[in-house]
Amino acid sequence: TSILSCSVKKLEEFYGKKIILASRELVEKKAEETILKYALEKDVAFLVVGDPMSATTHIDLRLRAEKAGIECVVIHNASVFSAVGVTGLQLYKFGRTTSIPFQEENWHPETPYNAIKENMKNGLHTLLLLDLRPYEKRFMSINQAIEYLLSIEEKRKEKVFSKGLFCVGCARLGSLKPCIKAGNAEELLKEDFGKPMHCLIVPGKLHFAEEEALELFKVHK
Repeated sequence: TSILSCSVKKLEEFYGKKIILASRELVEKKAEETILKYALEKDVAFLVVGDPMSATTHIDLRLRAEKAGIECVVIHNASVFSAVGVTGLQLYKFGRTTSIPFQEENWHPETPYNAIKENMKNGLHTLLLLDLRPYEKRFMSINQAIEYLLSIEEKRKEKVFSKGLFCVGCARLGSLKPCIKAGNAEELLKEDFGKPMHCLIVPGKLHFAEEEALELFKVHK
């Protein structure tokens, strides 16, 4: 669900232990023969980028561990869900979060568009998490996400996501060098947000304090 912002070697030096990189497949399909098997005999730490309970995969792993009689201790951490607060948008005004997946042949889901539409009706902000496939070295950019949403708008013509819609693009939140840019969709399409991870926010009804905060990040002031 995310990527490391430092090398595995640095983590191994910090912890003084060998670290195994666990793929999604290992966690979801092979945990019984690896992670949980070892945890029956000794203490096992499952390190996560971000908050451990923000992903259904991690919740499922904990449930399987508890069912196997393995005691679990959860150490909470920051995640993108709280990090977006750096934009100045108020966290309690975010509605349903949705993801934009890489499109496949004959598969072009419109769920993200629907989520934006529903949140807009209620004046709520929408956080869109962008797809990543680390083992393929593919990471969706804000630009790709905007292009996809505009393509759905072109098809449905419901005036939900137009070129003039005000958006906020965020990259590498939580790192020492985050990138935050605000502007209409057409403006952000021309921007370079740099390395992953990226996410996109479509603000709902803005409070004056939110408007003031977003002035700091506008691409054209």
